[in-house]
Amino acid sequence: MGAVEATDRSDRPTATHTDGSRLPSLTGLRFLAAFTVFCFHISISGLLAPSSTQHAFARAAGAGAVGVSFFFVLSGFVLTWSARPGDTARAFWRRRAAKIYPNYVVAFVISVVGLYATGHTVGVLVGAANLGLVQAWWPDPGVYFGANSVSWSLACEAFFYALFPALLPVVRRVRPERLWASAAVCVAAVFAVPVAATPLPADRHYWFVYIFPPVRLLEFVLGILMALVVKSGRWPRIPVWSASVLLAVAYAVTPYFPPDAETSAVTVIPFALLIPAVAVADVEGRRSVWRGRWAVWLGEISFAFYLIHQSVIVDLMRGLDAEGSAPAKAWALTVGALALSVALAGLMHRFVEVPMMRRFGRGRTRVPA
Repeated sequence: MGAVEATDRSDRPTATHTDGSRLPSLTGLRFLAAFTVFCFHISISGLLAPSSTQHAFARAAGAGAVGVSFFFVLSGFVLTWSARPGDTARAFWRRRAAKIYPNYVVAFVISVVGLYATGHTVGVLVGAANLGLVQAWWPDPGVYFGANSVSWSLACEAFFYALFPALLPVVRRVRPERLWASAAVCVAAVFAVPVAATPLPADRHYWFVYIFPPVRLLEFVLGILMALVVKSGRWPRIPVWSASVLLAVAYAVTPYFPPDAETSAVTVIPFALLIPAVAVADVEGRRSVWRGRWAVWLGEISFAFYLIHQSVIVDLMRGLDAEGSAPAKAWALTVGALALSVALAGLMHRFVEVPMMRRFGRGRTRVPA
């Protein structure tokens, strides 16, 4: 997962939500997406002993990995929404590095310490690939899931950020009346990815469909296009509630589709509609449960939460030998893992992310309101 804050001060003008430059509800939604990933990792961790409770939870959380797809679409949308006139690629990359990398390194160190504490090691290749944010380019699960397993999505984000200064001007050349058609082509390409992966060996198939950065770039570009749709005045005012219902239905039916379609295809259209709908609602100042104080705070720490939660789950299970626990113990450990992840994320946000953004993330250009 990895992604950008919807109210990231390094990538937006300083303004209030009424002028449309801040999107607090999208920030609030970020934690919901990260929480679905947390639930997914709990469901596949083996913490719960096989039972009717475990089966019910696994079915409910089985599609939680699509939260990563939400982050990829959101990244393209927010970076386009908040793009600075006259900004330079170097300034953009500096802000992105200040935003992403310090927390990323802290989470990597925590994961490595946890692995060594439980008798596991991290190889030189895995460590170097993780620190270089290139692990997603290796078709080997020992590399792209090595160390902190969730960090593969940050390798995708790094690829998106590297391309964005050159990519945005190209996409902006799409004529306004063709934006929706271009978005449809992106969606079709997402659905076509599993077909394109068919000739690959079985051990490369999953990597290509779910991990490979150029494939996940499709969702990022879709986010760019949807932001341009709104900016061009061609958004058809789809209500937030209807996009939310569509997403809920897509999430519920995702486990019934082939595994290749579960990663992003089934939910990509609802994400592409929900994100602009929520953004427009914020621009118009409409009420939203996702722009409350606590919702926004949880959204602000969601990046750190995403980075740290899997290490917390794994370390607690290994440290307490909790695999296959009875429901009462398993749920207690789940709540504990959630609380500890939120607490650590809050500390990382307060003492790592915010100071580093203040020190290195300030741009030199000013944008008129």
